[in-house]
Amino acid sequence: MRQTLTSPRGMVTAPHHLAAGSACAVLREGGNAIEAMVAAAATIAVVYPHMNAIGGDGFWLISEPGQAPVAIDACGRAAGAATIDFYAGQGLKAIAGRGPLAANTVAGAISGWQEALLHSTRMGGKLPTSRLLQDAIWYAREGAPVTQSQVNFTTKFLPELANVPGFAGQFLDPAKEAGHSPAVPQVDTLRRYPALAATFQTLADKGLDDFYRGSVASAIAAEHERLGGPLRLADLHAHRASSVQPLSVKVSGATLFNMTPPTQGIASLMILAIFDRLRLRHGIREADGAPYLHALVEATKQAFKVRNRYVADPATMTARGLTPEQFLSDSFIDQCVEAVDMQKALPWPERSIPGDTIWMGTADSAGRMVSYIQSVYWEFGSGVVLADTGVAWQNRGSSFSLDSASHLALAPHKKPFHTLNPAHARFDDGRHMVYGNMGGDGQPQSQSAVFSRYAFYGQTLQQAVSAPRWLLGKTWGQETTTLKFENRFDPQALQTLAAAGHDVEVLTDYSDTMGHAGAIVRQGNGLYLGAADPRSDGVVAAY
Repeated sequence: MRQTLTSPRGMVTAPHHLAAGSACAVLREGGNAIEAMVAAAATIAVVYPHMNAIGGDGFWLISEPGQAPVAIDACGRAAGAATIDFYAGQGLKAIAGRGPLAANTVAGAISGWQEALLHSTRMGGKLPTSRLLQDAIWYAREGAPVTQSQVNFTTKFLPELANVPGFAGQFLDPAKEAGHSPAVPQVDTLRRYPALAATFQTLADKGLDDFYRGSVASAIAAEHERLGGPLRLADLHAHRASSVQPLSVKVSGATLFNMTPPTQGIASLMILAIFDRLRLRHGIREADGAPYLHALVEATKQAFKVRNRYVADPATMTARGLTPEQFLSDSFIDQCVEAVDMQKALPWPERSIPGDTIWMGTADSAGRMVSYIQSVYWEFGSGVVLADTGVAWQNRGSSFSLDSASHLALAPHKKPFHTLNPAHARFDDGRHMVYGNMGGDGQPQSQSAVFSRYAFYGQTLQQAVSAPRWLLGKTWGQETTTLKFENRFDPQALQTLAAAGHDVEVLTDYSDTMGHAGAIVRQGNGLYLGAADPRSDGVVAAY
């Protein structure tokens, strides 16, 4: 097993080693945790393209010693022309997951970088944008090595992606002989993205705002219109990220922070708050046994019931008389605890949420820490790659409903529901922790595993990340709604869960289905601890 790494000055954890390297280089040059994260986010958008892109969204949690945490919502809204009637006129009863009609929301990630760098400047950050994008430009121009993960998911989804505009030209090798189809690139071959390199260079020269209100924006909007999608230049012009106060909840020994709606951050907080009370009430004294697993799975069901029924664009929730805080109140959490039967599983499933993502954490020598998550939703998002700019576009707007009565009903300029939710914890003893995971429904479940094992049961940080995980429902290419476990759990524990009514399915060891987790902890003495997931291509980098 990997060991928890330590550093007295700064640390990065990322699911791809080149992104971690980019961030660590910025820290070495005197950059802060925010500047390091922008560098990592830019690089990983090139080297891990099946997981994320600058055509996606992003969410930040920024922690600074002595200050309240700050969250950044960089969620792109639906296009002004994206209406239920627009899709009905195409003969559709649901929004397709792939193609130009799925690319119906603004990409917010780069606006999040902009907003974060405003906070960086307040903290004394001085590195120019051109330096932060330096590695991304190089890898896009000179070549990024293709990972096994990219090969696996390109192969898996090729039937539905091969004919989506721009996909083959960006992510497949051209046919070598007449009559043959383009091929999936091989592992460790260098993949160049010249149009994307030029876009990054423009952003380095003219500033990140060019993506929304400059030449890059004009090229993006023109190609969306040519492809028949609803996004227009006015939608890009109107977009801004915003700084918000994160949601929080108190558990034993710590206060937890997570993102506001339209993300499922509320579910991540609810799971741990419910479980904390269950473990104390029922004397659950060790991790990974049947009582521990049952309690966390049942807490997840209670949280997902709330998420699936109520979480949406904040404006929609307000209009319905709902606030996220009401679901985090002591009285509501107690109701959820009372609803859990520790001997019997609640029948499942409810609606499941797919998705892919990357989570990364950074920390600098001044104690500032960042928890960040960036995504295009499904693997390769909509599959659409804008040939003029090299930008792969998300399909986050496919999560909208065409049912006008739904809380997720599509409407112009509405924010889509998001699985993304970066996490942060502040312990009563002075420790600070950033942690997170990718993978749709799996994100809050893996967060609960990592945090509870470390905070409540004394596992090392790396043990908490590496230990076998579980997943209730669908995620990351999985179609079944079973309760999935990696095969390192005690078989007797799994038998006990099955006898309680859980629909148990056993997967392979270190399964990609469980997503890629990571965490950094700053101890009271200033020493950083870091962990990366052996399921990913990632590392912890420190200096």
